[in-house]
Amino acid sequence: MKWTETSEDEVLMQAYQLGDSAAFAVLYRRYSGRVFGYIRQKVGNSSMADDLFQSVFLKLHQFRHRYNATFPFQPWIFTICRNAVMDHWRQIRRVPESANSDTIEKVPAPEVGLPNPWPDLSSLTNDQRQAIELRYKQEMSFDEISKILETSPTNVRQMISRAIRGLKNVLQHTRSNHD
Repeated sequence: MKWTETSEDEVLMQAYQLGDSAAFAVLYRRYSGRVFGYIRQKVGNSSMADDLFQSVFLKLHQFRHRYNATFPFQPWIFTICRNAVMDHWRQIRRVPESANSDTIEKVPAPEVGLPNPWPDLSSLTNDQRQAIELRYKQEMSFDEISKILETSPTNVRQMISRAIRGLKNVLQHTRSNHD
């Protein structure tokens, strides 16, 4: 299959499906920065982003035969990215790790019987505080919270993520003052 450096992504992907690794190299140059940026923004951790970045291009290679050139390439590769990020967060929810609140899914439920298992939420906005309490004290889904707060589930996720980052900063500041 004939192609050039300026060929459309779909043509390059078809060439790669037929075994032309040079076509893949062009696609990689075009998308590697955007893919890494997307993943880095979603996971907030460069080393984890590196791992996921590699897995995206590995999946692209493994599933190249499934690509249908009648559809645009860019949404296809970013679907792979999105799925890799979602799989990453699902895995974190299953595997206990040390506290790193860059993600809302890592926040554990408080243990029953402790005098005050919840951090001081007074530094948060009212919406953030309410979202945190609904999510982690009442174990509501993002959809349920979005109905209560009259906003989208995506906005609820962002609200909780920002709240957790804020709490993390407060905890780090408090720890550094005690050390």
